[in-house]
Amino acid sequence: MSTVPEAGIKDWDFPRGVASVALMVGFAAEHGVAAGRMLQGSGLTEKVLADPDAQIDAHTELAVIRNLVRELGDRPSLGLELGRRYRITTFGIFGFACVSSPTLGEAIAFALRYLELSFTFCIPVARWQPGEFVARIHDERVPADVRRFLVERDVTAMHQMLCDLLGHRVELVRAEFDFPAPDDTAPYLEIYGLLPSFDRPHNLFTMDPAVLERPLPQANEHTLAMCLAQCRELVSRRRARTGIAADVRELLVPRGGADGFAAPPGIDSVARDLNMSTRTLRRHLDTAGTSYRQLLDEVRRALAEEMLTATPLSVSDVAIRLGYAEASTFIHAFKRWTGTTPSAYRRGALSPAVR
Repeated sequence: MSTVPEAGIKDWDFPRGVASVALMVGFAAEHGVAAGRMLQGSGLTEKVLADPDAQIDAHTELAVIRNLVRELGDRPSLGLELGRRYRITTFGIFGFACVSSPTLGEAIAFALRYLELSFTFCIPVARWQPGEFVARIHDERVPADVRRFLVERDVTAMHQMLCDLLGHRVELVRAEFDFPAPDDTAPYLEIYGLLPSFDRPHNLFTMDPAVLERPLPQANEHTLAMCLAQCRELVSRRRARTGIAADVRELLVPRGGADGFAAPPGIDSVARDLNMSTRTLRRHLDTAGTSYRQLLDEVRRALAEEMLTATPLSVSDVAIRLGYAEASTFIHAFKRWTGTTPSAYRRGALSPAVR
């Protein structure tokens, strides 16, 4: 592999399947947390999780992640424990395409091109440097309250996938994390085969370039071609299905951004702006796996989090700017989205317990 392709996406806000949420709900159940607690505020049901074709917004998975951290965040290696559960089979056709690739390097190249078929929140950027193949893991856009957890989960999941592809543990040359070292570093040594460096400028791991030339034991040219075709179709379908949702979200965001002061437009107004009837809009959104109410909640949640962490506005002022008549209604909605109050969220974002 002479060149390293860029990741096909630049941000975590892409639609995804439900397998990751189902995995987290199952993991939590093993540790005594009921599915209802894990799905609180997400709008998901256990029935949806059983549908292999179901598609959700990234913010929906993020709500479940926050529930998991709230319930089990006192486990010191939570991100590592969970990351090891992401096996090749978790990723469906995306995983099978990687398995069918001729070499590990070609599997990595494919995975980067089709990264939107994964469940990652941290975006890997690969490069060559003398004696090393470097994967830097970008977490800058990941919400601060779950950033460390997701770095650990996603890096461990990436490493686990590499191990599954070769059929044995992939030895890293080095690993670095931008957060402080935990009290117990033994789980890192057990998983990665080395002790990472902590408090570094970036999150990254590196491998010996020779590892990328290793042939994969289940490589199959015909299976790969079939998987590639299905992956292309899946990406096209997901992008097409999110078109109307993206249009509605755009109309729901205040023109002045978070500082905009106007009640959000109702569904009838949005439908008129999109030159369709309200009934047609509802049908299109249902086909896309979402609804006007869900999109409005998503926009309000994103703006609320931005204002609570980036401005000195009071909770009441935030509520007004989001179109709520009373602060209490906003507080109730925010707690439904995130499992915590706006004031507690602000305190946690300024001094994140997980990070």
